[in-house]
Amino acid sequence: MTKKKNKWFVITGGPCSGKTTTLQRLEKEGYRVIYEAARDIIDEEMKKGRTLQEMRKDEFAFQKKVLKRKIETEQRLPRSELIFLDRGIPDSTAYYELCGVTHDPELILAVKNCSYAKIFIMDLLEYEKDYARTESIEEVKRIQELLEKSYQQFPLIKVPPMSVVDRVEFILERIW
Repeated sequence: MTKKKNKWFVITGGPCSGKTTTLQRLEKEGYRVIYEAARDIIDEEMKKGRTLQEMRKDEFAFQKKVLKRKIETEQRLPRSELIFLDRGIPDSTAYYELCGVTHDPELILAVKNCSYAKIFIMDLLEYEKDYARTESIEEVKRIQELLEKSYQQFPLIKVPPMSVVDRVEFILERIW
């Protein structure tokens, strides 16, 4: 992957920060959205009969699979199309660090080669567990901190807690 300008906007934030709801609203308004690789993988594996515990028994192996999916997805996307991404490649840096992995050559190269127009980091909302979330509230807060650190080389815009309609408006007002 070579670093080229594109029109991709990342929506990131810790679990339960309103990313998916915001992206669903953007999609409803006609924008192209690429949803989170981790959740896609979880859904695919559950359809095969695997449990979340089986998939995430080796968390680092799971995160490597997520990174690979994100890299493959971004390589296929047209750079000239305005696209909102549910998490970007640098998110993996935060999740790797949460696993205790601070150096992985594949991740370092992927982050070095990725390019985004802007990053929107959603402030955390009230935490709610669901079928795909395994994190404790403490881990959620740690992930949020690590995400901010992971994107420090990109234009980062914090999206405060507000209604989904207001969040979408906030983001759209700042994409250019």
